[in-house]
Amino acid sequence: MDYELYLLVLVLTGVGVGFTTGLLGIGGGFIMVPILYYLLINMGFDPTLAIRAAFGTSLAIIIPTALSSAIGHYRKQQVDLKATLYMGLSGFLGALLGGYIATHIPGDLSRILFSTLLLLVAFRMLLFKESLSYGDKLDNVLLFLVVGCFAGIMSGLFGVGGGIILIPAMVLFMGFNMREAGGTSSAIIILTSIGGILAYVLNGLQVTGLPSSSVGYVNLLQVLVIVLFSIPLAQIGTWASLKLPEKQLRYIVTVLMIYISLKMMGIFNWLGLPL
Repeated sequence: MDYELYLLVLVLTGVGVGFTTGLLGIGGGFIMVPILYYLLINMGFDPTLAIRAAFGTSLAIIIPTALSSAIGHYRKQQVDLKATLYMGLSGFLGALLGGYIATHIPGDLSRILFSTLLLLVAFRMLLFKESLSYGDKLDNVLLFLVVGCFAGIMSGLFGVGGGIILIPAMVLFMGFNMREAGGTSSAIIILTSIGGILAYVLNGLQVTGLPSSSVGYVNLLQVLVIVLFSIPLAQIGTWASLKLPEKQLRYIVTVLMIYISLKMMGIFNWLGLPL
């Protein structure tokens, strides 16, 4: 892959990640991880190092993008500060643990687990019928801590920020509406991503064979290019989230998760489909 094409893919990734983060509050990791993984594979890097670098770099990119999105949602009063505090702090600790685990297990196992997680969450969202958010919103600190910690572990394990766990949990079990769940998720993701980044940097400092411009498992060039385009697009995505019905937002989440999970599992290649 030539350098110009490499940069173009990073730019387009930044555009897609930023818009998706603002629109859905998921953080964009489920888009970035497979793209960064396949970029590194096509450049000849070891698959295990590639998946770990994709996870670590994804988390570093998520922070400024999620911050931009969270600010936009906060201004529109779509961020629950109490839920953010408790789920964010427990998520930070969970991400430290998840990142440590991810840097010590086989790369293929990480890839399959990542794909399976997305598929399970997508089907749960697809079967979703009715939100509890109309007068039944929960305010349970213990539940916040448990969900935040679990989301943090998943964030550290798979470089996805935690939104794919947080949004379904808040909508299905805590009574948040889709928009407030997206805004609160964006704020929590900032803290979970910081915990994950620390794990990937510290556990990758002595590793050889990584791309140039890397600090541990975080590639600074990829972070810079994608962030430059993701931040402004996050604001556009936040604006778009106010224009779309909640039901359609849920369908967008579901379709994207199913596609990415099948792609990472290699199902499309097995079926001979050019997707």
